[in-house]
Amino acid sequence: MFDHIGLKVKNLDASVRFYQAVLKDLGQVLVSQGDGYAGFGPPDQPALWLYSSTDAPAGTTHIAFSAAGHKQVDGFHAAGLKAGGRDNGKPGLRTDYSPTYYGAFLIDPDGNNVEAVCLG
Repeated sequence: MFDHIGLKVKNLDASVRFYQAVLKDLGQVLVSQGDGYAGFGPPDQPALWLYSSTDAPAGTTHIAFSAAGHKQVDGFHAAGLKAGGRDNGKPGLRTDYSPTYYGAFLIDPDGNNVEAVCLG
């Protein structure tokens, strides 16, 4: 359904460091970066764009990234905490979502709720 997502961020450098850390285990990389922006995704296919903005709204977005397994979800959460993210739900099953929903949640530097999830 989606081709890409754009987020306004107050501190581009802090956000780039955070997303580089949490997306590494998910196989996503910093694909493009310039004055006031950065794009992440598979090589040559940026899908998450960060835009530097002084009027970035705080904590208004939820993004869930697909993970191939529990180990990637666990790595996402650990890397995010190390990179300055705040815990918003430790890795684990969320059987209220579905019997095989395994996810972890973090708050990014701008207050957004970011998640890694696998469904198996």
